[in-house]
Amino acid sequence: MKALVARPGGFGDVLLTGPAVRAVATRATRVTMLCEADGAAAARLLPHVDDVVVWDTPQDGTDPPAEDTDTDTESVIRRLRNEAYDVALVLTSDGRCPLPTAELLRRARVGRVVADGTARAGGLLPEDRHRLPPGRHEAEAALDTATALGFALRAGDDGRLRVLPAPDTATLTGNGPYVVVHPGSGGPADAWDPERWAEAVALLADAGHRVVVTGAPEEAALTRRVGGDTAVDLGGRTTPRTLAGVLRSADVLVAGDTGPAHLAAAVGTPVVSLFSAAVKPAEHGAPYRVPTVPLGEQGLARVTEQDVVRAVRKLLC
Repeated sequence: MKALVARPGGFGDVLLTGPAVRAVATRATRVTMLCEADGAAAARLLPHVDDVVVWDTPQDGTDPPAEDTDTDTESVIRRLRNEAYDVALVLTSDGRCPLPTAELLRRARVGRVVADGTARAGGLLPEDRHRLPPGRHEAEAALDTATALGFALRAGDDGRLRVLPAPDTATLTGNGPYVVVHPGSGGPADAWDPERWAEAVALLADAGHRVVVTGAPEEAALTRRVGGDTAVDLGGRTTPRTLAGVLRSADVLVAGDTGPAHLAAAVGTPVVSLFSAAVKPAEHGAPYRVPTVPLGEQGLARVTEQDVVRAVRKLLC
C-alpha cells in the first residue's frame, strides 16, 4: 500500500502529524508527505517519511484548485498521479479547510481520500470525512483520523512527537547546561519587543543560567541584539536538524514561535511558551506531552521578564 499524508501549514503544524505518520507506516510500504514550503523541512525530520511533495494550498483555503490554470499545481498532480497512491489523509487545524487539498488528490486519482472533518469541510462526502471530537490536541486529532482508517501505532509507541536522531551540537553550544531562547515571532500579534527579550536573557544569565539564542538566518540581527554579550548567538547557524540537537540538549526552551516549541517537544525538552494561543492548548496545539509553562493568557504585554525567569525555574524544579 502506498499512502500519502497531507498537512497544510508551517513547520510546527507538520511536526504534529508525526504520530499519525508512524501509524500509517505500520501498514503502508511507502509514505509521502504533501505539505507547504514552510513545512517541508519538518516533514523531512519525521520518521517513516519516504518522500516529500511541496504544494502551497490556495491562500483563501476554501476553493479547490482551478482546472489547468496553475502550472505548479498541474505538475504536482502529474507527479502524484504517476505514484498511484492507494489512500491519502488530509490533516488540518480548525483554521484550515481540507477541501482544496482533497480536491487536488482526487484529481491525482488517489484511491481514497479522507480528511479530518470540520464544519468547513462541507464540500466533502460524509464517508470521506472523519469527524473529530472537540478539545483534542492537534497531534491526537491527526492520530484519530489515521486510526479511523485502520492505521494504529506499533506496540510500544507512546504516541509522542518524534523526529529522526539529532546530531551532537556541543561544538555550537559549548559544554554545560543551558537554556535556549528563541525570540522569533509566531506572528505580528504575538511579537515580544526585542528589548524585552534581551532583558529576559540578561535576567536568566543573572540567575545563573547559560543562555543560547537561536533563530532563522533572516533573524540573525534579532538574535545578536537579544543575546548581546551575554548569550551564545546561534542565529542563522542551525539547520532544522541541528536545531533539534541544540534543543535536545537544552534544559528548557523559551520561545514565542510554535515551530521550535513543537520541535522541543519532539526531543523531550520542556517549554516556556510566550504565545497568546497557549491559553487554549488543546485547540491551538501547545507543546505536546512535555512540561510547559504558558505565558500570555491575558496578553503578552502583561508578561514580564521576571515571569520568564520564574517559569524556567519552575520547569527545572
